[in-house]
Amino acid sequence: MDLATIIGYVLGLVVVFVLIVMDGSPRNFVDKHAFIVIFGGCTAATLIRFPFSVIAHGFPAGFKYVFTMQASDPRHLIEEITKVADTARRQGPTALERITVTNTFLAQGIRYIADGYDRDFIRDTLQRDTDVFLQRLQESEKLYRSIGDSAPAWGMVGTLLGMVQMFSNMSDPSKLGPFMAVALLATLYGALVGNLFCLPLADKLHLKLEEEDLARALVIDGIMQVRDARSPAVVREMLMAYLPHHHREELAAA
Repeated sequence: MDLATIIGYVLGLVVVFVLIVMDGSPRNFVDKHAFIVIFGGCTAATLIRFPFSVIAHGFPAGFKYVFTMQASDPRHLIEEITKVADTARRQGPTALERITVTNTFLAQGIRYIADGYDRDFIRDTLQRDTDVFLQRLQESEKLYRSIGDSAPAWGMVGTLLGMVQMFSNMSDPSKLGPFMAVALLATLYGALVGNLFCLPLADKLHLKLEEEDLARALVIDGIMQVRDARSPAVVREMLMAYLPHHHREELAAA
């Protein structure tokens, strides 16, 4: 569970709600016309940009990845792979069947070694699995970023429509207020959808994509070293190249 994301969304909603109730009624900030402009327009633009398959998968997958996918710590992965290399070196590949690791991708590679698959099959299969997974993450990121970019633009569309209607009815003062509300609330809705929800979520997905790309590359290289029966010290030293220098020093001192 990504606690920072949850805290950020809750804090953002609280800030907006407090600002609304401080100087007025929440009902003043509800307008069906502005709602239709933003959510109808964003839906239309999204359907034009992406096929149904990407939309159907990207929305739930993006939420799932952001809130439930745990970040892979490269230092912890190096420690686990080093232990795997030590076990394979001392007891042979079949002993790996009894090893338990926390990372499911690493467990998949260990299973391939224990089952005796050749190195080309292991590398190709793990790399293909990585490519597919990262592609899905990237699709979710693009989907939410697209909505985040289009929501403020549709807010401007709502603002322009409200202004046109307002200036067209200057002779009837009773209509000026509702049209002005549409103009302003459309901008507000678009800004909130884009800058509080969708764009931060897209940025978090991009961060997780980079973390997962690094972690999986580390695992693949480690599994290949274990498959080639390299010593644990060599495996550990080679994988430390994936770490920043200050983390390398910490791991070397441990």
